[in-house]
Amino acid sequence: MLGDTPYSEAEAERLDQAIDEMNARPLDFVVHVGDIGNARLACTDAWLRARKAQFARIRHPFILVPGDNEWVDCRQPLERLKAWRSLFCFREKGLALQRQPGEYCEHLRWEAGGFVFVTLNVQGSNNDVRRPEEYAPRMNAVFAWLDAAAALAANRRGLVVLMQADPFIVLPRDGFAELRERLAQLGREMPGRVVLVHGDTHLYRDDEPIPGVHRIAVWGAPLTRWLETDITAEGLSVR
Repeated sequence: MLGDTPYSEAEAERLDQAIDEMNARPLDFVVHVGDIGNARLACTDAWLRARKAQFARIRHPFILVPGDNEWVDCRQPLERLKAWRSLFCFREKGLALQRQPGEYCEHLRWEAGGFVFVTLNVQGSNNDVRRPEEYAPRMNAVFAWLDAAAALAANRRGLVVLMQADPFIVLPRDGFAELRERLAQLGREMPGRVVLVHGDTHLYRDDEPIPGVHRIAVWGAPLTRWLETDITAEGLSVR
């Protein structure tokens, strides 16, 4: 797992080295939780195309989650999200994926090691709550997809939720309040069987910010580091 990289050409070079490291490991899949450039670079087609070519070097099944730098923080956010989808949706390889029907093609689900993995388009920059006409339909789709994954995970070992935003960053107009409430409910319903993986803050964390919910936050720029995780008897653990 990795996220919030590369933010510069120098980091892109270091990402190539990280890809070499990942390719040398017997990984089941690789997930990037979004922000594949700083807001200036990631808002351009050229940078996204370059990252698509770079990620194609990964020999393992690869999943990319959209980040706010790729669309929310751009001048024309919906056009940039459309551009992201044209490059990265339906380009995943090597996994038996289920995709949410309709507009939100970035919402994916698959199973591995008895866990249900689900990707959600939940974003930094306070989840774009300042634009309710965008925020409301997207979050309706997010909750529908999360609920479907949780229902499936009830009969599995657990649920792994992957997204860009750190939902524990609380601003006066809170774009994550309802999501935190839903995660807390899942923690009560499936204590110790829910894992949240996110980026956004660029700092590694491995903790339990909500009772029953194990949180893993990945490193980010200026560091270009990836986390190798194992599914053990205790759940998802970082090596």
